[in-house]
Amino acid sequence: MLWSMIKIIFFVSAVALTTLGAVYLLEVEGGVQITIAGLEFTMGALQSVIAAVVVVGLIWLALKVIGLLIALLRFINGDETALSRYFDRNRERRGFQALSEGMMALASGDGHEAMTKAQRAERFLARPELTNLLLAQGAELSGDRKKAEQVYKRLLKDEKTRFVGVHGIMKQKLSDGDSETALKLAEKAFDLKPKHEETQDILLRLQAEKEDWSGARKTLNAKLKQGKLPRDVHKRREAVLAVSEAQAVLDDESSMASREAAIEANRLSPDLIPAAVMAADAQIEAGAPRKASRLILKAWSVHPHPDLAGAFARIAPDEAPAERLKRFKKLLESQPDHAETRMLKAELLIAAEDFPEARRAMGSLAEDEPDSRILTIMAAIARGEGAEDSEIRSWMARAVSAPRAPSWVCENCHNVQSVWTPVCGNCQSFDTLGWSRPPAQTTTSPTGIEMMPLIVGGATVDASPSKGIDGVTNTAGESGQPPAD
Repeated sequence: MLWSMIKIIFFVSAVALTTLGAVYLLEVEGGVQITIAGLEFTMGALQSVIAAVVVVGLIWLALKVIGLLIALLRFINGDETALSRYFDRNRERRGFQALSEGMMALASGDGHEAMTKAQRAERFLARPELTNLLLAQGAELSGDRKKAEQVYKRLLKDEKTRFVGVHGIMKQKLSDGDSETALKLAEKAFDLKPKHEETQDILLRLQAEKEDWSGARKTLNAKLKQGKLPRDVHKRREAVLAVSEAQAVLDDESSMASREAAIEANRLSPDLIPAAVMAADAQIEAGAPRKASRLILKAWSVHPHPDLAGAFARIAPDEAPAERLKRFKKLLESQPDHAETRMLKAELLIAAEDFPEARRAMGSLAEDEPDSRILTIMAAIARGEGAEDSEIRSWMARAVSAPRAPSWVCENCHNVQSVWTPVCGNCQSFDTLGWSRPPAQTTTSPTGIEMMPLIVGGATVDASPSKGIDGVTNTAGESGQPPAD
């Protein structure tokens, strides 16, 4: 309000001063006399001032008209002028509006509208690095993959957009299942932009699928250097790749190289079960059973696992059940309350025909967390104790309908595998297999044939209890594991 009052006061003052000036000029005697071609023009003081203002205004207007004509001529000639800038700004405004509308159409799932707006934006902007990407994504959304690939190939021609083009074609090849071409494109995209996290992940997964373990380790180290991967996760995955590399070397029958790779994998991650098992087997092959025992004991103290028990059994494969039970004492004293330790102890006692002690070793596992393996062991104990057939059948019936024992389960797709692999056999995800109980929806009941070796052992040859337990010894004692459930 104060500013409005100031403006009003200023306006009134200006009008008053102008009026006073005009009155003063009217009262002044004399004037201005102008002679042009024999004609005389006499003007008073006020008329002279008005004439001067008009002349100045005409001169200013003439200069503006002349400037406009010059600008028009320059515009026609193609030079940059205010007029050309005006039209450029107008085209740019319309182009960015079309680009914005195209992005909105893309976000709403209308691929055809996004393509139309992208083409319109290109006409106004002439910025292919912006519009081609929108055009390609719109074509993919509308199902025109051929058009999308053509646009991505146009992006390859410009250094600024080359990575986008490579990345787009790579994802197309991935969706088509052409992993060979996708791997080459992923390597090219990684060279162009090594810090791009999605490219790193795709390249690592494809290298793991193709069993290019050395290349995968380089990619993993690049992720660590770029700060895209926590150090503990890197250490774990480095060990996974080292185990995989050791398996590949073992397949090539290069025993020395496989031993070194296995031991390196175990050093990187001592709690990684496959690494510990492979390193232990390498030490057994090298004639170093004590080193193998230390490796297994260390891994067992972190995570008891039947594969570790199997490796521990392979240190002395021909020992008697009583000797095996004595040698396994150190393993059993580590994590004695763990379910895996209790089951292992029960299996060893079954092999030694000490069934009452085996039942005590199992404790309340059958009631607390029953699964097919636990209930199968209980059935074997009941058979060894000479229980009635009805009791054995009862345990068997419960085992058939019980949840599966822990297995290697993919955290990504919940696929269940009996053997650990670095890449899930179903969804091809890298390092997603963990030892856990399968989800209910993937649970399948074990068959009688799978349980037969543990329950009947050699009963088909000799129905005596001791012969049946020999069957148990041959099945569980050799590997330290029960049969597959």
